[in-house]
Amino acid sequence: MPHFDIVTNVMILNSVSILSSVFQVVAECLAKERKRLIMLPVCSIFLIVTGYVLFAISYLAFESSLAINISVGLAIVGTIFVSVNWWENYSTLFAVSFLEDISRDIAQSRNVVCIISSLVRILVTSAVVGAYVPLSGQEWKLVKLVFETVVVSLVAIQIASSALCRWFVVVACKMHALRRSFVLPMYLASITVLAVFLVPTTVRLPKSNQTSTCFDNFQPKSSDEWLLLMLTDAIRTLNTRDIVVHKKTGGLVCLGCSALSWWLGLMLSTVYIWYLKIHRIERTQDLFVRRMYEGAFLEQSMLLNTRFEIRKRIKEKNAKETIRVFLCATMWHETYDEMMKIIISMFRLDKYRPKTKEQHDVEFEFHIYFDDAFKDVDNGRHANEYAEILVDVIKEDPCTFKQKAALPRQKIINTPYGGRLEYTLPKGNLMMVHLKDKTLIRHKKRWSQVRLIKDPVKTQIQNILPRTSLIIFLTDSTSKNKENTYILALDGDTDFQPSAVMLLIDRLKLYPEVGAACGRIHPTGTGPMVWYQKFEYAVGHWLQKTAEHVFGCVLCSPGCFSLFRGAALMDNNVMKRYTTKASEASHYVQYDQGEDRWLCTLLLQQGWRVEYNAASDAYTNAPQDFKEFYNQRRRWGPSTMANTIDLLGSGGLTSQRNSSISKLYILYQIISMAASILGPATICLMISGKVFRNIYLNKKKINMPPIVYLILCFKLKSDTQIKIAAIMSILYAFLMAGTILSIIGDLVKQKTFLTPSGLFLIGMVVLYIITAALHPQEFSLVIYGLLYFLCIPSGYLLLVIYSIVNLNNVTWGTRETGSQAKTTTVDTIKKKVMNATCCKCPCLESEDLSEKTLPDNFTLTLQSSPVCFHAVLLFFFLQVTFAFFFCNALWLVATFFLQAIGDSISIKIPKIYPNGTYDPTEVFSLDPIALMFLLSFTVLLLMQFVAMLYHRIYTLIHFVAYADTEIKSYRKQSHQSHQVSQWITHKIMTF
Repeated sequence: MPHFDIVTNVMILNSVSILSSVFQVVAECLAKERKRLIMLPVCSIFLIVTGYVLFAISYLAFESSLAINISVGLAIVGTIFVSVNWWENYSTLFAVSFLEDISRDIAQSRNVVCIISSLVRILVTSAVVGAYVPLSGQEWKLVKLVFETVVVSLVAIQIASSALCRWFVVVACKMHALRRSFVLPMYLASITVLAVFLVPTTVRLPKSNQTSTCFDNFQPKSSDEWLLLMLTDAIRTLNTRDIVVHKKTGGLVCLGCSALSWWLGLMLSTVYIWYLKIHRIERTQDLFVRRMYEGAFLEQSMLLNTRFEIRKRIKEKNAKETIRVFLCATMWHETYDEMMKIIISMFRLDKYRPKTKEQHDVEFEFHIYFDDAFKDVDNGRHANEYAEILVDVIKEDPCTFKQKAALPRQKIINTPYGGRLEYTLPKGNLMMVHLKDKTLIRHKKRWSQVRLIKDPVKTQIQNILPRTSLIIFLTDSTSKNKENTYILALDGDTDFQPSAVMLLIDRLKLYPEVGAACGRIHPTGTGPMVWYQKFEYAVGHWLQKTAEHVFGCVLCSPGCFSLFRGAALMDNNVMKRYTTKASEASHYVQYDQGEDRWLCTLLLQQGWRVEYNAASDAYTNAPQDFKEFYNQRRRWGPSTMANTIDLLGSGGLTSQRNSSISKLYILYQIISMAASILGPATICLMISGKVFRNIYLNKKKINMPPIVYLILCFKLKSDTQIKIAAIMSILYAFLMAGTILSIIGDLVKQKTFLTPSGLFLIGMVVLYIITAALHPQEFSLVIYGLLYFLCIPSGYLLLVIYSIVNLNNVTWGTRETGSQAKTTTVDTIKKKVMNATCCKCPCLESEDLSEKTLPDNFTLTLQSSPVCFHAVLLFFFLQVTFAFFFCNALWLVATFFLQAIGDSISIKIPKIYPNGTYDPTEVFSLDPIALMFLLSFTVLLLMQFVAMLYHRIYTLIHFVAYADTEIKSYRKQSHQSHQVSQWITHKIMTF
C-alpha cells in the first residue's frame, strides 16, 4: 500500500467482498426457492474483477517497475485472502459437516479464538514491520520517531472510533434504523473519506515537495503540524503519480473506473442487508456472525459480517409462529374503582389486537380468577357482592370508549370449583371470569395461578378452561406451543397499556432463555404512605432491579404485572415444587407469603432468566394507611429473605445451571442480604452517631426505644404493635431531621464538606438527583425523597422488628373485611403449647384456631401428625428471631466496643478544605466498622448507578424500536380501516 496513491488505498478495501459474492451465488444456486437475487452477486463479482483489471492496467501500463509489479500482485492476492475472513457467514448454507463442525467449535470457544487471533495478528504485524524497514532501506531512527509521535495517537483514535462505530451500528440495527443509520453510512464512508483527501488536491504542491519524503525537510512539533503533514503526504501520493503529473487520460480513467467498480461491487454484494426484516432489539449474535470487527476496513467488515441467512429465518418465523398470551388476573375484595382499572386495561388490549380470521403475531385471551366469590344464604351458596360488582363493571366498561360498542355476550357455566362467566368482548376476544368457591377448591392467589397452568389430568381441572384454551397448548406433546404461549400475571387493580404488554413480549420472543419479564410498577393513591411508597418503588426499580438485570437476573418478578413463558412454568422442577403444599413453618413463609418471589426463585434455580423492562409501565393501588402498609410488608419482608437465602444456599448449583448467574453475582447478593439483615442495627448506629461520629445525637439511651418496642411486640396484639410503631415513626422522623441538620451544622463548623458524613450525604443526594434526571417522566418523585429519608427508621427498623416478631401471622394483611381470619400472637401460641400434650393438642379444640390462622393444608398436617404444629411453628419462630436479632446485637456490640477503645484503632482521615489544602493537625477519626459500612454502601450504590446507566441506554433503544415499528403498524392499520369505512359510506350514499 505505500506504493499506491490515496484513491487506490481507500477504494481497494471494498474488493474484500469478492469471496462473499461467490458464496452468495453458490447459495442461490443451491436454494430451492426462486433465484431472483442471483444476478446481484454475479454483477458484484464482475465489477470487482473489472476493478482488479483496471487497477493493474493503471499501474503496469503507465508506471511499470519491479516494485510496482510485486505490489500490485500482493494487493490483489491480499484482498482475496482477507475476503476469506467471513466464511462463517455462509458455512451453514452448505451441507458440509466439516464446515459445520468447525463453525460450531468456534462458536463455543469464541472468546478464546478472538484472543488468540488478536495476539497472532499483533505478532505477524510486528514481524512484517521488522522485515519491511531494513528491506526498504529505511532507518529505525525514523520509524521510532514516527511511532512515538504519530502511531500511538492514531492507534488510540482508531480503537476508540472503531469501537464506537461498531456499537452504534448494533444500536441502529436494534432500533430498526437499519437502512438510514447502518447501510447507507457504511456505503458512503469510503466516498466521504476519499472526498476529504481529494479536495485539497486542487491546490498543487510545490515541485520541491512533490518528490521529497514527508520527513526530509520538516520536523513537526505540534499535533496540528502533524495533521497537516499527514494530509500533505496523502495528497503527495496522488500528485506524484505519472498519470496525474502528465494528465494521462487513459490512466486517470482506469483509476477512477477501478475505484467505482470496487465500490459498486461492495454495494451489490451486501444489498441483501437493505431488505433484512429483523425483530425489535434483535440479538447481536443473530445480526452478526463474528463478535470482532476489522479496524483497518471497518465499514467493509461490518457489512460483510451481517448474517446472510437471517433473511430466510425471519421469513419462516413470520409465516408460522403466533404468540398466544393468556392474561391471568386474580381478584378478591377489590373495590368498584379497582375492578374498573383492570377491566378497562383488558378492553384496551382487545381493541389493540382484535380477534379476526387473519393470523396475527400475537393473540390474547383474558381470564379473571375470583377468590372467595360465594357467600352463604338461606337457600345455599350464592355469588357475593364483590362478584356482582365485577359483573356490573364488565357490562359498563364498553361505554368508556368514544365509540360505544355492544355489551359483551355473557354465558354462565357451572363448574366443580364454583362457576364461570364467559364474555365475547367487542373486538372478538374471549374473557372468562372464574368464580371460586373456597368450600370446593383451594383459594388464595398461588392456587389460582396453579389452576391456570397445571396439567389437566383431573376432571376438576379440565373444567377450569375449555379444551381449546391454554391447557391444550401447555400440555401438547411438542414444545413449540409451550415456547409460544405466555401468561401475563395481573392483580385485580392493575392498570396498563397495550404497549407495556408488547414490550414484555419482545423480551420473551427474542430471548429463549428468558422465563419471565416484569415491568415498572407505579403505586397509585394519595396520602403520605403512598408518597413514601412512590419514592421507594422508584429507587427499587431505578437502581436495584436494573442492577439485578445487568449483573445477573431479577430475583422477583411481581405478580401484579409479569409475563411468564409457558415452557418455563411447565418445567417439572418448577411446577411440581410450586404446587407443593406447605407442610413446614419455613415453607409457609417462603411459599404463600410471597408466591411471586418463590416462583422466580424456582425459575432461576432451573436455569431460566428473569428480566426487567423499564419502559413497560403498570399502575397498581398501594396501601394508603399505616396499618395496611405494615401488614403488607410483614408478608413481603420474611418471604424476600427466605427466598434469597434459599437461592444463595444453592448458589453453586444455580450458577452452574443458570448462565446468567455468576459467582460474582452470588457474592453481590450475599453482601446485599447481609446489609438487609444488619439494617436495624445500622439505623440505630446512624441515629446514635456511631457511624457519623461528628453529629450531635450521640446519647447512651438513644438505642433503648427499639429494644422496648421489640419486647412489647412479644406481649401485645398486632394492632397495638402497629399503633406504637406509628407513634415511634413520628418521633424517629424528628430524630432523622435532627441528624440531617447536625450533619449540615458540622459541615459549617468544619468549614468543609469533605468529611465522611458530608461526602456520604451529598453523594447520595447527587446520585439520586442524577438518577431521577435520567428518568424525566418520574423526576417529580424526587420531592418525596425527603419524606423517604425521614421514614428510614420506620421502614428499616420498626417494620423489620414487626415483621420478624409476627412471622406466625398468616393473614394476607390487605383488603381484609369483617370476615377476615383472626391473627395469633406468639404469646397466645406459648399459652397453648404449654397445655399441649404429645398425643392431644387442646388448641385444636378451642375456637377452631387452626382454621382461622393457618391455611387448610396445615390442618391436614395437624390431623396426621402427633406433634402439635403450633410447637413446630413456635420453634421455627424462635430460631429465626434469635438468629436475626443476635446478628444485629453483634454488630452493635462490635461497633460500641471499637468506639470505646478509642483512637488507638481508629482510622485517621486528614481534614481537606474545598480549595485543596489540608491541615495536618486536624483529622477525622472513623472506626473500622463504620468505614467498612460507608465504603460497602458506597460501592453498592456506584455499582447500581453504573448498571442503571447501561440499562437506560438499552431501554431507550427498545422503546425507539417499538415506536418505529409497532406504533407505525398500528397507525397504518387504523388508517386503512378508516379508508375502508369512508369507501363503504361513499358507496352507500351513492347507491
